[in-house]
Amino acid sequence: MGRGGRGGGRRGGKFRWWILLLFAGYAAWQWFGSAEVDPYTGETAHYGASADEEVQLGAQAFRQVLGDANAQGALLPADAQLTQQIRSIAQRLVAKVPQVTADLAAMHNQAVPTSHQGFLWDVAVIQSDEANAFCLPGGKMAVYTGLIPVAQNENAVAVVMGHEIAHALLRHGSQRMAQQKLVQMGQVATGMAVGDMAPQQQQAIMAALGAGAQYGLILPYGRNHETQADRVGLMLAAAACYDPAEAVPLWQRMGQLGGGQRPPEFASTHPDPANRIAELQALMPQAEAFRQKYCGGQ
Repeated sequence: MGRGGRGGGRRGGKFRWWILLLFAGYAAWQWFGSAEVDPYTGETAHYGASADEEVQLGAQAFRQVLGDANAQGALLPADAQLTQQIRSIAQRLVAKVPQVTADLAAMHNQAVPTSHQGFLWDVAVIQSDEANAFCLPGGKMAVYTGLIPVAQNENAVAVVMGHEIAHALLRHGSQRMAQQKLVQMGQVATGMAVGDMAPQQQQAIMAALGAGAQYGLILPYGRNHETQADRVGLMLAAAACYDPAEAVPLWQRMGQLGGGQRPPEFASTHPDPANRIAELQALMPQAEAFRQKYCGGQ
């Protein structure tokens, strides 16, 4: 019976590894099957939700954000001067989305995407010390008042808002969903494969898997998304007749927040400020060309 038990264990182990291989094959099929060329960047992208689903999810999340802000007395009224100023910037940026979308798609020899046509654009201003803004999938935006003193001027605010709008245009929310599905499938498959190991071994393997996913997939993915949003957002701000050169001093000031302390780039979802600024400086000729095309001498 002892030998039979050991043989059964070996067969069970083989079965688990077959399950792992099947999971890996399915994950690869899902990942590569969702691959498309992003017309804004010319890079390969993977999507975990349809554009319509993103709009619905974004609208739902925005209602929650506004409800929470209103309950805390932090939501600025629509007729507040700052709200009107932010809405004016948003309107100028959104008005140039179709043109910039077409220009970037042509630049990468891609068909012009239409997902932005279903966006439900809106913007709110929330009282907060946080120097931040966001644009949810589907076009719902918020700007925190803490951004204003750091931005210092309308051009820099437009650069930030253009960056956030670019995240939505690039469908980064859906791309993160695809990435999360891949990581989750890997965790499930690995959990099944190590099921008969000692608890300490299981913990070590799962910890290694988590670290590998974090540093090998999640963080680099996040940094690439930030770089893409910088590029597309800068073109959008320039096309809306804002000064793209304000992006450099803006990110210099942003890099000094919190005393300039931050983790090394490999451990962060955001590019190193110096690398980000160098990338933005390299993009200035292209951004100025967009500004000249749509604004002439303005």
